[in-house]
Amino acid sequence: MTIPAHLTVQALACTASRAGALIMDIYGRDDRGIETKLDGSSVTEADKRAEALILADLKVLCPDLPVIAEESMAEGIMPAHGESFVLVDPLDGTKEFISRNGEFTVNIAVIHQGRPAMGVVYVPARSRVFVAESPNRAWQAALAPGAAPTPTGELLSIRKCPETGPVAVASRSHRSPETDDVLNQYGVTDTVSAGSSLKFCLVAAGEADMYPRLGRTMEWDTGAGQAVAEAAGARVIDHETGKPLLYGKRERGYDNPSFIVLGDITPI
Repeated sequence: MTIPAHLTVQALACTASRAGALIMDIYGRDDRGIETKLDGSSVTEADKRAEALILADLKVLCPDLPVIAEESMAEGIMPAHGESFVLVDPLDGTKEFISRNGEFTVNIAVIHQGRPAMGVVYVPARSRVFVAESPNRAWQAALAPGAAPTPTGELLSIRKCPETGPVAVASRSHRSPETDDVLNQYGVTDTVSAGSSLKFCLVAAGEADMYPRLGRTMEWDTGAGQAVAEAAGARVIDHETGKPLLYGKRERGYDNPSFIVLGDITPI
């Protein structure tokens, strides 16, 4: 199964914007329907309702493409798929949503032959969208929750690594001593903390030079961000093997190995 020719990144961005509007409505409430899943992680009313909205849109946009979505997977819904499928994280950064720091995203990625082919990362609290239109073209634009996206925006490209040393973006919620070791190996001179898949996008936008993630993530956490980062010229590599981070790892339950996002930096 291949990606339908009529499926556009603008349509996916419109869906992400609509989900973002729903999320922001719940974000401002005192009661956000916070629950604990079987794996100990948190889920909110926003996660569930945003996923339902996205899945309904995808059923119209690309009815023949299987969808692997976070909350559906938590309920044991894992559809079979071939070389092309969609990954959905309706609210990446639930901890950031609960703490109200604004660093949460809506992630939609289209995977083809194990690699991200198209992706949208939407940051509704900041009215900012990052888009991978193809494996070689990425852009960002202002996008208010619920608004229709523009046909294109400011092109994204990684920056030249500063002579003083790289700036890293690291997880706000999952920093570890192992992460600090990698930062030291690469001679990082400054670190910016951020949540969710926004970290991929900061490298793509030339606001940081690398992002190490040592520890468990899921494919829906990373697919859209990787699409944006790679389309802007970055590399996303398995920390152990140095090979590209791949998708469709059904035998692993769709979890990822540790990885590093590198801008204008040679892998060590």
